[in-house]
Amino acid sequence: MAHATYSENASGTQPKVAKFKVWRGVDGQGELRNYDVPVESGMVVLDAMHQIQGFQSPDLAVRWNCKAAKCGSCSAEVNGKPSLMCKTRLDHLDLSQPIEVRPLASFPSMKDLVTDVSWNYAVNKTIKPFTPPDNEPINWRYYQEDVDRVQEFRKCIECFLCQDVCHVVRNHKRTDSFAGPRFMVRLASLEMHPLDQADRIPFIKNQAGVGLCNITKCCTEVCPEEIRITDNAIIPLKERVVDRYYDPMLWILRKFGFIEK
Repeated sequence: MAHATYSENASGTQPKVAKFKVWRGVDGQGELRNYDVPVESGMVVLDAMHQIQGFQSPDLAVRWNCKAAKCGSCSAEVNGKPSLMCKTRLDHLDLSQPIEVRPLASFPSMKDLVTDVSWNYAVNKTIKPFTPPDNEPINWRYYQEDVDRVQEFRKCIECFLCQDVCHVVRNHKRTDSFAGPRFMVRLASLEMHPLDQADRIPFIKNQAGVGLCNITKCCTEVCPEEIRITDNAIIPLKERVVDRYYDPMLWILRKFGFIEK
């Protein structure tokens, strides 16, 4: 039995065709190229990229892994919105218009849709890891609210869509002084763990630059795991920094050396 080609579906009939404009280039230099892709029921944008790879441009560079919206590998910008390609269904898009697929704009483009996100891993290494007490308290109990709070933060799949849409990283290029929403989530998960003993507030204020965020909530809007990044991570961290550094009484005590700076 002959296999179906990209221009023919399994039943041998001519399928509906969607038009794509896909970024092709190396090291940030390139252009959008046009592709016609047959549409099958249930297809997602990543399926379309695989169709292009299989039948039109075998050299198209696309990063992906699980195809189940759990690894965060296939992040791209679909019609201008940072999205997981494996989670963006074609039947949710307007197929009467070309679908534009570009790499994440906040990170250096390597080839086609693949970007260099290594900066994120460098930032991660600067964060002090979980630091439990030497001896866990005998009568200590882990309350449900503590479980719920930490579990939300651990849902992060490191797709870096929040990093891509963050205006501090994307528009102002403040990667030298701002850790980005993803790492505010990690810092919050550590700071709010009831057994953690480390003091990260100076780091959150100075190196992570939590004060640069003006809480537009754009990171929360694109999170595929629906983590309430702004409300549950960034704002509480801002409050802790304010309590430490901008409380008038504590400022006086610090000024005259009664407590550490």
